[in-house]
Amino acid sequence: MFDFIGNRMAFEYLYNVEIIPHNPLSDKQSLLQEAYDTLVKEHQKLQFDYQYLQQQLSELKRMIFGSKSERFVSSDTGQLDLFVAQSQVSTIGSEPIEISYKREQQVAEKRQPVRTSLPSHLPRIEETIEPDDIIPGATKIGEEITEILEYNPSSIFVRRIIRPKYILAEQERIVIASLPSLPIPKGNAGAGLLAHIMVSKFVHHLPFYRQQQIFKSQHLDISRGTLCNWFNTTTTLLEPLYNTLQKELLQSNYLQVDESPIGVQDTTKKGKLHMGYHWVHHAPIERLVLFKYDPSRSRKVPEEVLQEYTGTIQTDGYSGYLNLKTKGSITLLACMAHARRYFEKALDNDASRASYVLEQIQRLYAMERKTRERKSTFELIKRYRGLYAVPVLNKLEHWLKDQVLQVLPKSAIGKAIGYTLKLWDKLKRYTTDGRYEIDNNLVENTIRPLALGRKNYLFSGSHKAAQKAAILYSFFASCKINNIDPYRWLKDVLEKIQEHKANRLSELLPNYWVAP
Repeated sequence: MFDFIGNRMAFEYLYNVEIIPHNPLSDKQSLLQEAYDTLVKEHQKLQFDYQYLQQQLSELKRMIFGSKSERFVSSDTGQLDLFVAQSQVSTIGSEPIEISYKREQQVAEKRQPVRTSLPSHLPRIEETIEPDDIIPGATKIGEEITEILEYNPSSIFVRRIIRPKYILAEQERIVIASLPSLPIPKGNAGAGLLAHIMVSKFVHHLPFYRQQQIFKSQHLDISRGTLCNWFNTTTTLLEPLYNTLQKELLQSNYLQVDESPIGVQDTTKKGKLHMGYHWVHHAPIERLVLFKYDPSRSRKVPEEVLQEYTGTIQTDGYSGYLNLKTKGSITLLACMAHARRYFEKALDNDASRASYVLEQIQRLYAMERKTRERKSTFELIKRYRGLYAVPVLNKLEHWLKDQVLQVLPKSAIGKAIGYTLKLWDKLKRYTTDGRYEIDNNLVENTIRPLALGRKNYLFSGSHKAAQKAAILYSFFASCKINNIDPYRWLKDVLEKIQEHKANRLSELLPNYWVAP
């Protein structure tokens, strides 16, 4: 037999193939390389997890100790001047930008406080105080007038309706005047009291038990059950007007939609609290607001409400509004304020990139502010946006697409860029029509009373009660955006609605209502 070397030489000669001898050292190197690569990957993963936990900790600290304001103060003093050549729009450089915050204590000059005059529309009750040591024949040379605000607790009185009866002997019948229309037939609560109770709870956020205590301090004992019955009767009386409000609002071709959670007692499980949702619809042009309660947050809710709707709706990034199965054609707008919040949260993670985006968004809002100050028409707003906002948006879009490849997807800045790019077409669509808003803040403002109320009465007693509350929230929010006193409106409506013609109920809506 040939030895290994002889066999190798013969094989290479016959087949012209070089045999590389086995090298144990190369196997060790490959194993070491694999182990090194594994350690590098684990290190990268641990580093990523560390950055993610740091981001979560920073966000938690902001929630507990930080300011909730979304206001961003740029270090570039001239960045808000939108009406400049686009070549002057700042871009982010390759070098990191150092941002420092310094709070300077300003010593204000002490000024003597000036008392403002009291409103002229308030009634004046005059009180004259003569000096004690006046003598006969003294001549009056003037007077000093001091005005002081005073307050009397709201007065509760009994309205006695007296209707004399007369007998007509010749006709052999008795005549008596008809009883005026009352909100609760055969009830003992007038329109003014019902309006006061509803406004106290859903505008001033006083739960029924607190109102009960206030009534007791005025020597009037009204049980909480009676207050609840009056609430149910009032909302039942307003249901036809609520349905009219919904029809009127859905005729608008531009709506802003949002949803807000509300706790509801679960009657099927004692002691359990169900999380339901108020779906809020705002028509900015028609100045109407519709609250709609539903136990769920599923897509079926907007599909049911917007089944016949055709137009544009503006929402946040919630996926429940995507691909709605409705009969009409719906165009979606997104909310720039929601995108801005992601970058505001990313300042601690990547101040350089987050600050750049926030500066560009401030440019967009600066233009919106100027058009409002100038009271521009919708056509002029659209034109301004095309000239100044669209170039900023286009440049920002290219920047975002370039930066998304350079950041970790699950980092705060990665989430902000990913969220914004996902909704980009819907975010920039507001520039196509002067009626559209840049964000959804108007509808969020209408939800604030609901959020304040939750802190006081915590939850609704049932799903039906939550929907009845939605009726009053709808009307009071509509009163607010139309600058109408909700008490005067509700009192007048409760006095009229029993006798009002059904086909003219829209006359009682806050945007059409005329004060008596």
